[in-house]
Amino acid sequence: MAVGRGKAHSDELLRGKAVEELSAADRNLATALVLGVLRWQIWLDEQVKRFLKKPRAKLDAEAAVALRLGAFQLLFLDRIPAHAAIDESVELTKQSGHRFASSMVNAVLRKLWSERAAATELSQASSVGAHPGWMVDRWTGFYGADAAQAICRHGQAQPRLTVRVVNKAIATELARAGVQLEPGELMTAARAVSSGDIPATAAFREGRVRIQDEASQLIGELAARAGNDCGEKVRTIVDLCAAPGGKTLILAERNPETRIVACEASSRRLDEMRVRLVACGDRLECRLADAAALKEESVFDVALADVPCSGTGTLGRNPEIRHRLRPEDLMRYAERQRAILRAALRTVRIGGRVVYSTCSLELEENDTVVASMLAEDPKGRQISLAESIEDLLRDGILTGGGAARLKQCLTHQGALRLLPGALPTDGFFVALFERIA
Repeated sequence: MAVGRGKAHSDELLRGKAVEELSAADRNLATALVLGVLRWQIWLDEQVKRFLKKPRAKLDAEAAVALRLGAFQLLFLDRIPAHAAIDESVELTKQSGHRFASSMVNAVLRKLWSERAAATELSQASSVGAHPGWMVDRWTGFYGADAAQAICRHGQAQPRLTVRVVNKAIATELARAGVQLEPGELMTAARAVSSGDIPATAAFREGRVRIQDEASQLIGELAARAGNDCGEKVRTIVDLCAAPGGKTLILAERNPETRIVACEASSRRLDEMRVRLVACGDRLECRLADAAALKEESVFDVALADVPCSGTGTLGRNPEIRHRLRPEDLMRYAERQRAILRAALRTVRIGGRVVYSTCSLELEENDTVVASMLAEDPKGRQISLAESIEDLLRDGILTGGGAARLKQCLTHQGALRLLPGALPTDGFFVALFERIA
């Protein structure tokens, strides 16, 4: 209900105290229910409408959520008895103050269960139908029908749980704690968790291992070595939109003698990031700042602008985005992104590098932002990331197979476009710039 009202994000709630206090089994079930219903909400609503006496009638929000929870359990979870799923949804409706609607919830779910075979068969091919039509139409136009369908399938699946493991000792410790790891697809430090409870381990609680998508790790690695070819030793790096700090930690890991400034516009997120980055010591400054309004000019050797965006590359991880985002929001994001990219270029010295990245699939936030910045600001030029991929491979950061796959993701201009479904990661766009004047 909180997510539906726009008052919270699912990932924050599922990492909150109430969920953490549950047993591991109940924590997993709560996560499956919340993310599953949000992923399939559009399609579930269509299934429910088939059994309503007035399909166009607007249901009370509480009754609608109870129906979705019941329908999701009936159609997607095979370890919960049908009677339990139905009874719980009826009871939730009563508890929410809509006792009069409980009989409707009961009748609809029983009818859905009786015709579950047809609905389940439909669900196998309905990943496209679980996304807003305007999003699917855009992706089809940008990338083709096959890629759009792959993006939709990826958005309906539980993302791989990936952790960053920087040495063998931690991997051994996790194995002793019952956590089984598999090699990452792209990065040597990225490991997929095949079994075990990562949050319960001492290594996780102490911050020696962290959960981070492989594509997100890649952005940090690209920014961490972006200054290697600047012609001078990298002494200063600025991370303009740093929270929650995962990429900042990679910048610090790979540049142990470099001063880093991590900026964040939200005081709450800044405080959380300070706690996470405390081990970096005095060489890392956490600063409350608007990334587009930094006063420094020609100060830093490298700038990372991992900008706020629509997040359409992360729908599997953040499924509520599909319900909140509107087409008109994209231009608002793009305007903000251009301002941050201009500020990033302004803050680095001549010869310095800027890494621009988003977790969006939309051209307005990616290619168009880059093209407009280059047209408007003569201080910067775009550099192909092909050489960076080779450097990361040579340094043992990328796997051989990962480097080969990333080369296939290079655009004609030398940016990286990672599409969900084509790679088992979140979707990202990355471009590299050098300040030339």
